[in-house]
Amino acid sequence: MDGAGSPPTLPTPEEVAAAVAVAAGREEGDLLLRGGCVVDVFTNEVHRADVLVAGRLIAAVGRDLGGAREVVDVRGSYVAPGLIDGHVHLESSLVTPAAYADAMLPRGVTAVVCDPHEIANVAGEAGVRWLLESTARLPLDVWVTVPSCVPSTRLETAGARFGLAEMGRLLDHPRVVGVAEIMSFPAVVAGDAEALAKAALASDRGLAAEGHAPGLTGRELQAYLAAGIGSDHESTTLEEGREKLRSGAFLMVREGSVARDLAALLPLVDPRHGDRVGFVTDDRLPHDLLAEGGVDHVVRAAIDGGVEPAYAVRCASWNNARHYRLPRRGAVAPGYFADLVVVGSLRSFDVQRVYKDGALVARDGAAAPRPAAIAPDDAPVRGTVRVPAVSAVSFSLPVPSGASRARCIVVGPRSLVTGSETIAPTLVDGAAVADPARDVAKLACVERHGRGGGVGVALVRGFGLERGALASSVGHDHHNVMVVGVSDEDMAVACRRLGELGGGFVAVAGGEVVAELALPLAGLITDAPLTEVASALDRLDEAASYLGVSLPSPFMALSFLGLAVIPELKLTDLGLVDAARGRLVPLWEA
Repeated sequence: MDGAGSPPTLPTPEEVAAAVAVAAGREEGDLLLRGGCVVDVFTNEVHRADVLVAGRLIAAVGRDLGGAREVVDVRGSYVAPGLIDGHVHLESSLVTPAAYADAMLPRGVTAVVCDPHEIANVAGEAGVRWLLESTARLPLDVWVTVPSCVPSTRLETAGARFGLAEMGRLLDHPRVVGVAEIMSFPAVVAGDAEALAKAALASDRGLAAEGHAPGLTGRELQAYLAAGIGSDHESTTLEEGREKLRSGAFLMVREGSVARDLAALLPLVDPRHGDRVGFVTDDRLPHDLLAEGGVDHVVRAAIDGGVEPAYAVRCASWNNARHYRLPRRGAVAPGYFADLVVVGSLRSFDVQRVYKDGALVARDGAAAPRPAAIAPDDAPVRGTVRVPAVSAVSFSLPVPSGASRARCIVVGPRSLVTGSETIAPTLVDGAAVADPARDVAKLACVERHGRGGGVGVALVRGFGLERGALASSVGHDHHNVMVVGVSDEDMAVACRRLGELGGGFVAVAGGEVVAELALPLAGLITDAPLTEVASALDRLDEAASYLGVSLPSPFMALSFLGLAVIPELKLTDLGLVDAARGRLVPLWEA
């Protein structure tokens, strides 16, 4: 059993025998969806067929299947497999897995493959086990890939180290389906023994080794994939995606909140590529989950872009299931789990009914009532935000002797990739200061795991900040405190308030907190409902706008400025990182 009281990941012999008996006509089925058209992910067809269910399994698909204890007339509608998000960080939703499930099930999402490296970077193996326990009895299948990059590089201070021993222990869990994205591609390409061993952990068990290779092409891409890594979700251009497909990678087409790659990769979402393309969301914020959905949004957007509907559904079901070898998932076919979505129109993918394991779990946009999930012990993920004592002085940038120019991070809208430029900063009393007139703000990364309290400080352009400061305990992937401001004093106030909240997001102006959201679980998650979180984020965005911010989703953008595996220039508690070269670089130049 997968956790106390949770259903097994494979059908029992008794369940299989019952499905065979119902399919053969010896026994009556439990549910019959009659009169609809089935989305066939094997042939990319849509054809008229009834669906007969026995317990958790589909017994038969066809015509004249007889009756069942419950018959539902779905004439004029389509029956599709439940959608599977092939790569998602649940922590990016900012809510508990139970709240996430309640939001996604009515949209036809019945399974996700989760990489919990956010919580692992904070709480290590205990954090991953907390997430596994939190998801054990949900009506949403949560499959897990074991984090491989905790920390993501040697250029940051994370809350834990997640080595081969920790990974090996978790790989034996029945819902673990692979090794999560191996982010330090420079280490893999260089032949680093530990990086190669992490990929081998998956292949030695017949599991997936997941990739993360932004902008990687040519010999470096070949070297990366030669390690046994089988996928990538970081392609942002048609040329990059095509090269990765040609090189044998499973192409994950991502449509997140910031990184939206579907439009660029759309020509590759084609039936001629068979099972080599899958849809993923990676990171989606509450607003987008509520307004657009999860991987169901990717399906609709692909269809709107001209993709054949049956193949769009396949990319969000069977292809992802096949990639991860998920048993009996991802199709409407005999012997498969009865994870079914009834939609009125394939083009709009308007979900009418959702069945999980043969049971109705959502109807007409609302989740069916269910017993409250038994919450696991939260101790491993509480009290994790230990902000050191900071003051305005902590963010000072004195100019070293002989220096006149400084590297500056350049942020663009809706992109994880940052630019880099060298500027002559504005100086006051021999130190660089923020200059709102030039759209130059200070950026800091404050270590918050109680491992030294280091502070990295740099300059950034692109926020449009005119006053105050913004701070976040969500700082990918180390999840140290990221703070941007044009006032050193307000930056200090924001950091201290995050420590009081136990993590979250804060906006400060004139020494006063003007908006905030507490994230007390690992500094990443709240147990508030998704709608409340979205409202709090609205207030934070309004506050950011009041401070002059012109960048969309500023807290999301801020959270990624410490991600040292995405080019070009990033900031950790250890200093500026040249992500493409995988090394620290000085802030100042002569």
